[in-house]
Amino acid sequence: MNFLGTVVRFIVSAIVLMVVGFLVPQFAVGGFWSALMLAVVIAVLGWIIEGIFGKRVTPFGRGIVGFLSSALVIWLAQFVVGNVEVTVIGALLAALVIGIIDLFIPVATPYEAAHGRHRD
Repeated sequence: MNFLGTVVRFIVSAIVLMVVGFLVPQFAVGGFWSALMLAVVIAVLGWIIEGIFGKRVTPFGRGIVGFLSSALVIWLAQFVVGNVEVTVIGALLAALVIGIIDLFIPVATPYEAAHGRHRD
């Protein structure tokens, strides 16, 4: 994946996070730059989790484990990125909404964008 493609995917991910912030109660993103940084932090945390636990537990995997690890990553990211506030319920709802959006608009996640991976 080239640099420009990666940048575009992070921008799209940031826009999706802003939409999720608008739709989901208890999930607030302060603006575009916070959403962009949130996308980067989610990618990094996803990479760390995959490195520790393997691909089956990746936050962007399918199933309940992927859903729960995605919610955990979203909740943890608020402690790294400013202007982001997420409760546990908000993280669960955000993970659900992001999963639903991904069904209709399959865009690589920030983690996949950073690593040039695509879903099967």
